[in-house]
Amino acid sequence: MGRAAGTALPPTRMSLALGLVGLPNAGKSTLFNALTRGGATVASYPFTTIDPNLGHVPVPDPRLEALARVLRPERVVPATIRFIDIAGLVRGASKGEGLGNRFLAHIREVDAIVHVVRCFTAGDVAMVEGDLNPVRDAEIVETELAAADLESVARARAAAATRAKSGDAHAKEQVAALQRLEQGLATGTPARRLAVEEPAREIVRDLRLLTAKPVLYVANVGEGDLPAGGAHARALRALADRQGAGFVALAARLEAELGDLSEEDARAYLEAVGLREPGLPRLIQASYALLDLVSFFTVLSNEVRAWPAPRGTTAVEAAGKIHTDMQRGFVRAEVIGWEALVAQGSLQAAREHGAVRVEGRDYVVADGDVVTFRFAV
Repeated sequence: MGRAAGTALPPTRMSLALGLVGLPNAGKSTLFNALTRGGATVASYPFTTIDPNLGHVPVPDPRLEALARVLRPERVVPATIRFIDIAGLVRGASKGEGLGNRFLAHIREVDAIVHVVRCFTAGDVAMVEGDLNPVRDAEIVETELAAADLESVARARAAAATRAKSGDAHAKEQVAALQRLEQGLATGTPARRLAVEEPAREIVRDLRLLTAKPVLYVANVGEGDLPAGGAHARALRALADRQGAGFVALAARLEAELGDLSEEDARAYLEAVGLREPGLPRLIQASYALLDLVSFFTVLSNEVRAWPAPRGTTAVEAAGKIHTDMQRGFVRAEVIGWEALVAQGSLQAAREHGAVRVEGRDYVVADGDVVTFRFAV
């Protein structure tokens, strides 16, 4: 008999990294503090954030809460997302202006970009570009990312061209594919919206192009523009729609203030500004959806835990998300949907009633599955 998932094996770190980017004074650090209660420095002058701030944020999931209410474990562990507050960008960053290359290097390390765009007016917070224009500000950042990508692709094309001169047929195909990618980037189309042919895919993956990363735009609005968001937020949403990007509107300063209130006072505050719920849960869920992730759950005698996995993950791959030993020694997966488990009241009852099914290594894990991995070390 194989062992069940979780016995005496430490879990693999599975938090996903999302980078908060934007122009200086867009409200990134305020939003980061609201998300993480991390105490990042917030001030009304550029480059307050030099080294990136890091914070792990739990993903709210009512299914996990429902499982916990029924199973009553000692520990409830949600999936987490790692947010990184990256230094503000300015015009010319791709050429080294501001924090330039340091900023871009930090973005290369994240799985997706949360692009915070200022949609509020405040006399005590300087506007780097002189006036409020969210679409222009968003395009400044996109232009700098594209310029950095163009340089990376040009270097890769030159290297491939050198190999092609020696008669390398594959390198010749790469040169042609990279040239087409260059042309697309030069017209302002991000890499995520460009088709990359097979000869260049491996190179492009290794380059970790900035504009290839999924993007979620966050319209940071003033409290007076809630709940609808205002004209500036609507313009930014239209830009996001044109780019096929995600969009969330919230007031970062309000979200930060809510974290300092009791649950009752926070609820009253939200009602006063016409909101049914805070913006942060929407942002976290939108970030999760941006990466096209599903959640599966594991249940032990003392713990219920949520795990993120890319949609399409197989059972053996999901086992490896928890621990490599589980993947190597995979025997089978015992699976039940979370609603069925809640209805049964326990895994033991579910097994006795035949509600748990046995799946093999190629089973595709569904969103909401509760999985027990059996493995042999």
